Amino acid sequence: MTPKLIVIAGAPEGLSFPLSEAEVTIGRDFDNLICMPDMSVSRHHCVIKKDADQHSITDLESRNSTYVNGIPVKHHRLKNGDHLRVGDTLFLYLVVEGEQSAESIQVRFDDSRLITTETMLLRKDALIEFETTEDKFAAVSRSTRDLNALLKISLAINSLHSIESFGNQLLPLIFEVIPASRGAILIIEKDTVEFPMVFGRHRSAMLNDPIRVSRTVTERVIREGEPILSNDVLQDFIIRDASSLAIDPIQALLVVPIAVAGKVSGVIYLDSPDPSVKFDDDHLQLMRAIAAVSAVALENIDHISRLESDNRRLQAEIAIQHDMVGDSQRMQEVYQFIAKVAPTNSTVLIRGESGTGKELAARAIHNNSLRAGKPFVAINCAALTETLLESELFGHEKGAFTGAVATKKGKLEVAEGGTVFLDELGEMDLSIQSKLLRVLQNREFERVGGTRTIKADIRLIAATNRNLEQSIKEGRFREDLYYRLNVIRLNLPSLRERREDIPSLARFFISKYSQQCNRKITGISPQALDCLQKYDWPGNVREFENAIERAIVLGTTEDIQLDDLPEDLSETISSPGSDNSTDGAPSNFYAAVNEAKKRLIVGAFRQAQGNYTEAARLLDIHPNHLHRLIRNLGIKEDMKR
Repeated sequence: MTPKLIVIAGAPEGLSFPLSEAEVTIGRDFDNLICMPDMSVSRHHCVIKKDADQHSITDLESRNSTYVNGIPVKHHRLKNGDHLRVGDTLFLYLVVEGEQSAESIQVRFDDSRLITTETMLLRKDALIEFETTEDKFAAVSRSTRDLNALLKISLAINSLHSIESFGNQLLPLIFEVIPASRGAILIIEKDTVEFPMVFGRHRSAMLNDPIRVSRTVTERVIREGEPILSNDVLQDFIIRDASSLAIDPIQALLVVPIAVAGKVSGVIYLDSPDPSVKFDDDHLQLMRAIAAVSAVALENIDHISRLESDNRRLQAEIAIQHDMVGDSQRMQEVYQFIAKVAPTNSTVLIRGESGTGKELAARAIHNNSLRAGKPFVAINCAALTETLLESELFGHEKGAFTGAVATKKGKLEVAEGGTVFLDELGEMDLSIQSKLLRVLQNREFERVGGTRTIKADIRLIAATNRNLEQSIKEGRFREDLYYRLNVIRLNLPSLRERREDIPSLARFFISKYSQQCNRKITGISPQALDCLQKYDWPGNVREFENAIERAIVLGTTEDIQLDDLPEDLSETISSPGSDNSTDGAPSNFYAAVNEAKKRLIVGAFRQAQGNYTEAARLLDIHPNHLHRLIRNLGIKEDMKR
């Protein structure tokens, strides 16, 4: 942070002098660090000293005094934006946060003075006494104030990362230099004249009345890309057709477009009902500059927002394993199917039990399609309520319902050009099904609370583990939607239908979770693998993955042992050596344990006279646990004897 003195009047404007030295002397003699060959300047006029992070100016008993903000001073602590007059030269004291220090870039020459005598030399006929040029310095003062305001606005809004903070912070800064009573910032939606983001504010914090904005005026500014300024609104021929202005007693109006390279992205709308307020050309030019700075800030915010959105999407995709594992005949058929349907734009309905990898199949279709470079957006229809799902799918307008504080794009818009995957489609409410049908038929929709039709260039992939045909009979699913979805159907096999893939799945998940858990796992014991292959896996690959992760976390050896697997699995294993039993006892430990469980359960059930709850009480286990044991041990028929 290096403060500067910038010449703004009385000499070549724009000259800048970094105040990097501990003392900077100003005067007419050559031994001053800032030499001013001006007869109205004393030989040693004043000195600026650095004290910690602040500067003070001291007058050295000069003949014409040193002025700060128009007041002669002997000693004054400088603040950012102060005006210093030395002779006929007016300086601006400016502190810019985050600027590179002068020491790191300064280049020194033999002459230690920062300027030469020719730089500040003025002709005698150009020397004008300060007292006779009050109007000139008043104009300079306003220009300097406007420059300060533009710099302040630029520094403030270019550091913002959200459009909400941009809208809320810009208007108060504008009110500091523009005598408007109220203002609004309207952000335009791409390729439309709709305003999804609108911010309004009164100059007086006590007022919170709605701010009326003329659509006629704003649309004209957007269309022509030129500002409108009027100090007699009702008589001005440019806007006399704007009837909304006649309703509100507006006297002065200033509307400027926010545009970059001729592309309008918003409007700054200022007005005042006060007859004494007049907007002039200086106000217009300042607002043009503010609008230009604002346009760049909006582009930066939009760019940051898109980068953050893409980053979140990519992180979410990276977190999920895309590759499908398995070389069985059933999986080879799935791969061939995906290869055929991926290049098309046809709607795909994926059916299969829970945990069979329906989302992985959908991602594989997307990644091998022409839309692979566009978004893949997944929505779980069972995880959201009807209202939330509708808003998530189609988006909503600001004020559409309680809590809708801003316009939000839905997943159908976010996925523009890409693929939308609707998981658990059978759980979708009938009212949303009808809206989804329109998307499939016409590729268009409206946001919740909106009236504008939005086109949807998407591919739809849906998945369900429900029997949709049965749901249609029960009136819980639309038949016409079913036929629209069932263009191409992919049936994913359950894990028990492709048991030959279990060894390769085991190797894959062992490799994955041994790295995540920082454990060295070399393989799986034959007994454990045999158990994995004999279990029916009602939860399919998802349940299988959880079982392997649990075994790695809880295991103590380099191989996964049968003891490391969940109890549900070991309960289903039958003794491979039961034929070689001695004394009628099973030779396999786990089979012997299961036989003991069977005898205990059957005995308790008979003692309870067929009452499951009483049998569970006798065994001191939960009834749900008893039902699971009966199912896993396969003793339901024994209970009936």
